[in-house]
Amino acid sequence: MIDHCRGRLAHYECPTSVEFRDLLPRTATGKLQKFRLRAPYWQGQDRQVAG
Repeated sequence: MIDHCRGRLAHYECPTSVEFRDLLPRTATGKLQKFRLRAPYWQGQDRQVAG
């Protein structure tokens, strides 16, 4: 998937990793719960932003 993107997108637009999941957490209205998807990556960090 990453190689496919590299041939078609600008360098800064290409994903650096891809993660497949069986289910995505959603709200009652069907929207993605992005904070729950991001939580494992920020666990143990003081700040939750890059930089």
